[in-house]
Amino acid sequence: MKNILVINGPNLNLLGKREPVLYGSQDFSEVLDELKSDFPDCTISYFQSNNESELINALHAAADSGIEGAVFNPAAFTHTSIALADAVAAIDLPVVEVHISNIYGREDFRQKSYISKYAAGVIAGFGVAGYRLAVSYLVRS
Repeated sequence: MKNILVINGPNLNLLGKREPVLYGSQDFSEVLDELKSDFPDCTISYFQSNNESELINALHAAADSGIEGAVFNPAAFTHTSIALADAVAAIDLPVVEVHISNIYGREDFRQKSYISKYAAGVIAGFGVAGYRLAVSYLVRS
């Protein structure tokens, strides 16, 4: 059994309501229920914050609490937060960076990720299915 934490950054609390053309119409609670159903042998927990320091604290706590891998969608902080990049680099935990939209096909400023260098892998552009792909990787690693 794997113990996996899914962490979502700013504005992802609005998933399903915010720009459904880009991010889909599914609320994240539905996505989380599907993950738990698809991976019944895993413990999958969830954390979301619009606050950078809370996300850093969640990453640090995960590394110290028996979590075996993290799926992390840093959202807009992807392109701005050296502090979150440092947090991912500092922990001994595989972190898969996930983006619902294809950040490489969007505005220039969204095509730079400070997190990617320290992530075990990056999944972008597959909608919320990216979370399933990330959990699948963590389960097999």
